[in-house]
Amino acid sequence: MPRKSNSQQSNSTKSKTQSKQTQNRMKYEIAKECGVELGANTSSKQNGKVGGEVTKRLVEKGKTSSKRSSSR
Repeated sequence: MPRKSNSQQSNSTKSKTQSKQTQNRMKYEIAKECGVELGANTSSKQNGKVGGEVTKRLVEKGKTSSKRSSSR
């Protein structure tokens, strides 16, 4: 397998960081919508509710993206 150049590694790292930041923002937005304050003192049920909603939205976003790219 060929090695990635420094610029490819840098772009990949930036992309991963941006993705994590986007997911984190989404998680806190959903928590706010659900009236949940995330943290160690929050029940696993409440944290799971937020996690489930994040997953649901990411799957829906993926389906929408997939439909758009396949219709081109």
